[in-house]
Amino acid sequence: MTIAPRSFLYEHDPGTSVATITLNRPDRLNALTFEVYEELRDCFGALDTEPDVRAVMLTGAGRAFCSGGDVEDIIGALFDKDYEGLLDFTRLTCDLVLSIRQCRRPVVAALNGTVAGAGAVIATACDFRIAAESAKIAFLFTKVGLSGADMGASWLLPRIVGMGHATHLLMTGDFIDAAEAHRIGLYHRVVEDAAAEGRALAEKLATGPSFALEVTKDALNREAGMHMLAAFEHEGEIQATCMQNPNFREAFEAFKEKRPPRFV
Repeated sequence: MTIAPRSFLYEHDPGTSVATITLNRPDRLNALTFEVYEELRDCFGALDTEPDVRAVMLTGAGRAFCSGGDVEDIIGALFDKDYEGLLDFTRLTCDLVLSIRQCRRPVVAALNGTVAGAGAVIATACDFRIAAESAKIAFLFTKVGLSGADMGASWLLPRIVGMGHATHLLMTGDFIDAAEAHRIGLYHRVVEDAAAEGRALAEKLATGPSFALEVTKDALNREAGMHMLAAFEHEGEIQATCMQNPNFREAFEAFKEKRPPRFV
C-alpha cells in the first residue's frame, strides 16, 4: 500500500528506516478533521506491515502537537448527526487509537505546545512521549460536557500514571505542564528540542531487534487483561519464539566478536 496522505505530512527515510508523520494544520494548532482521523487510522494500519519501516515518529508542525477535534469541522457537524452517525464517529476515533497500539512498529510522539483532547489521547497511545518544556497537556472532554473516558483514555491512562492521577486528569480536564506530566510518568522525557530528541530515539529503536520490540509491544497490550498465570505462560512462549529468531544469535555473535549487533 502506498502511503500518501492528503491531510498531513508523511516521510520515510530509507537510510534510517524511520517514518515521520507530521500533523500539518499549524494555523489551527493541528486540530483534527474527519479526514485526518481517517487517514491517520489508515496510515498506522499500513505502517504495521510497511517494508523497511522499523520505527515511527509522530509530531506536529508549528506551535502545537494537536489541540483536539476542530471546533468548526467536527464539533459543529456532530449536532446534525443522529445516534448512529455519532457512534460511527466515536468508533472512528477509537479505531485510530487502536491502530497506533496495534502497529507493530515502536511509535515515538514528539510533543510541543498544546497537547489537548483527542491530541492528548493520541499522544498517550504512542509508545514513547518526548516533550518540549512548552508541551502542556489536558484531557479536555469533561470541559465540554463529554465523558473523560474517550478514545480509550480510561484504559490507557491508568496503566501509565495510575488510577489516582488518571482520575484527576480525566475528571477535571485541567492542563498540566510538562514538568508535572513528567513527574507522574506521562512524559518519558522533557527536553529543549522534542523533535530532535524524538527523532534520535526513533532512529535508535529502528536499529534494534524489530521482532523483539514487536512482541514486547504486543505483550504489553495483551497482558493488561490477563491473569498472572496466563501472562507468565504467554511470556514463556514468546521468549522461546524469540530465541529461534536470528537476532538472538546475532546478539550472541556480536558479543563474542566485540562489535555492535546488526539486527534484521
